[in-house]
Amino acid sequence: MSGMLAGKVAVVTGAGGGIGREIALAMGRAGAKVVVNDIGAALTGEGKTEGPAQTVAEEIKAAGGTAVPNTDSVAERASAHNIIETAVQHFGRVDIVVNNAGNLRDRVFHKMSEEEWSQVINVHLNGTFYVSRAAANYFREQESGAFVHMTSTSGLIGNFGQANYSAAKLGIAALSKSIALDMNRYNVRSNCIAPFAWSRMTSSIPANTPEEKARVVKLQKMEAGKVAPMAVFLASDQAKEVNGQIFAVRANEIMLFSQPRPIRSVHMSEGWTPESIAEIAAPAMKHHFMALERSPDAIDWDPI
Repeated sequence: MSGMLAGKVAVVTGAGGGIGREIALAMGRAGAKVVVNDIGAALTGEGKTEGPAQTVAEEIKAAGGTAVPNTDSVAERASAHNIIETAVQHFGRVDIVVNNAGNLRDRVFHKMSEEEWSQVINVHLNGTFYVSRAAANYFREQESGAFVHMTSTSGLIGNFGQANYSAAKLGIAALSKSIALDMNRYNVRSNCIAPFAWSRMTSSIPANTPEEKARVVKLQKMEAGKVAPMAVFLASDQAKEVNGQIFAVRANEIMLFSQPRPIRSVHMSEGWTPESIAEIAAPAMKHHFMALERSPDAIDWDPI
C-alpha cells in the first residue's frame, strides 16, 4: 500500500479496541505493516482471548493492508520483548512503536490498595518502558524510529481517584522526554499524545452524580478515531522535526502542552530560614501557585 507510512513496520499495543484499534487501522491505511497487540482481556484483567487482536488484524488485511496479531502482555519484560520480536520475525524490522495498552483501577487515594497501584503502574509505565526498551536496540542500529506514547491530562493536570493512573501517565511523559534526549543522536523520536476519547477504558469512569454524568456525555462525543491522524503523523517522516513534545487531541482540536519550567524565583543573600521562607519567599511566590485543578477545570471549553 502507498501512503505516509509506506514501507514502515508499526507495533500498536492495546490495539484490540478503542483508540488503539483506530490507530492500528489508520497505520494500515497509511501503508504500514502492523503488529496488532492486545491481550484480549477485560479492563480488570480477566477473560483473555485472541479475539480482539485477530479481529483488528483481519480488518487491516481486508482493507488491503498487512497485519499480524499478538497477544503478549506489555507488563513483563520477556513478553514485551516478544511483541517487538513479532514485528522483526514477520516483517524484518520495526520502525514505529505506539504505546497505547492500558487499564484502570480507580480508587480514592486513602482507600487504594497496593495491588491497585501496582497493576496500573505495571501496565502503563512499566509496559511503556519494556516495549520501548525492546525496540530501542533496533532503532539505534538502523538509526531511525518513532515512539508515540499515550499520556493523559489526569497526569499532566490532575483528577480525582486516579493516583495510580495519574502517576503512571505523568511518568510516561517524563520517560518520553528522556528517550527523546537520549536517542535523538540516532534519529529516533519520542512524543506523547493525551487523548480525549470515549473508549472501553473511559467507559468504566463512574457516572453517579449529575456532574459525572455530564462529563461522560461530553466524552461520548469524542470519537476514538479522531486521535489516529496525530499518531500517524508523529510516526511518519513528516514529523522528523517533532521530538520530545506532548500533544492532546480532543475531537477536532489539537493542543500542544507546556512542560514544567521555573515561573518565579526569590533570592536571599544570607540564605533562607524556615521563618524567612514563611515571611518572604512563600508570599512572594503565592500569586504564582498552581491551582488545585482537575483536567475538566483547566480545559473547561466544550469540544468542537
